[in-house]
Amino acid sequence: MRALPVPEAGGRPKRWIVGELADVVERAMGALDPADCDRMGPDGEAVDGAGGVDAATMADLAGLPFALPEAAIWLSPDQQLRLLAVVATVTAAVRPLANDPGAAIIHGELSRMCAILTYAARPDGAPWTSAGAP
Repeated sequence: MRALPVPEAGGRPKRWIVGELADVVERAMGALDPADCDRMGPDGEAVDGAGGVDAATMADLAGLPFALPEAAIWLSPDQQLRLLAVVATVTAAVRPLANDPGAAIIHGELSRMCAILTYAARPDGAPWTSAGAP
């Protein structure tokens, strides 16, 4: 994300994508924690896990689809799609860890999400094939 080109006349929305949004993605990925899963509290009430990612970070990630049409107009459709794939995949990784971290890890949900991130970050734009899929 930080390597995306920013036009000379790049204003705040353009800098937001390569700066603050990239920071949010890094913060979310660094915070993922299977120990922060759904559980029973000491008082017997259900406690919703957050997968390690705080609500403010999740809210920042959720803002991209609304900002994308204005903020990323200078990017090619392929770059916009890859940006969306990265943010959506990072956002989606949280819930399986919060719901059932064992299944998310054992059944390969997280590794498949990492494969999406790897593809979306490829600078060469090579087409994806199922040959390299996990």
